[in-house]
Amino acid sequence: MLVTDLMNKYLITIGLEDKISIVKEIFEKYNIHHLVVVESGKVLGVVSDLDLYKALSPNIGKITETLKDTATLNKRVHHIMSRNPVVLSTTATIDDVIQIFSTHSFSCIPIVDHNMKPRGIITLRDIIKALAEKKIRALNI
Repeated sequence: MLVTDLMNKYLITIGLEDKISIVKEIFEKYNIHHLVVVESGKVLGVVSDLDLYKALSPNIGKITETLKDTATLNKRVHHIMSRNPVVLSTTATIDDVIQIFSTHSFSCIPIVDHNMKPRGIITLRDIIKALAEKKIRALNI
């Protein structure tokens, strides 16, 4: 099975100079956990919800929030992103994805074309969901 069979093709990307307040809004609005960072249409990095939460003050949105806390929302994506992510081509297989996830501690892989332009994203959750569905189908037979 190819990675394109399971990847999410509806990819939301963000730029290097975007504020992390935008990242926070996107994560909350779309209930996603990863954004692919692009510059000139090419993948340069990934921002995860964990990257965001590590960068934000824990007082954001609380009564104890200060101007210093809200200033953390003005940081730029390039300050918190993971650079040079492992990527796969659209011709990669699910076995390739599983191999990468089993040897690395990250939970998403951008899928790119031969010019490093983003075509989708696959997450560890996508793989787990596919395996669970396969098991359910096998039990119903």
